[in-house]
Amino acid sequence: MEYMVSTSFQLQRLGKAFKAMRENRGLTQVAAGELACIPRLAVIKIEAGRETVAIGAYSKLANALGAELALVPRSRPTLEELKDFN
Repeated sequence: MEYMVSTSFQLQRLGKAFKAMRENRGLTQVAAGELACIPRLAVIKIEAGRETVAIGAYSKLANALGAELALVPRSRPTLEELKDFN
């Protein structure tokens, strides 16, 4: 049986990765939004793992942070990630 991860968990995991990349570059949410040409509110929603953000905003933010969106084989969440899941 294959393990299924919820969409909200995946988006929260992705949001944390975006936040870590932004912070590692020393950018505020405002600065990241300006670089990506998206509103600060979109950056906030992406980092929070909200489902209401268009995929184009994810792509623009990734590009602004020097990254790209890619599909990778699914992995099981770590115990640490499960503890952080809201």
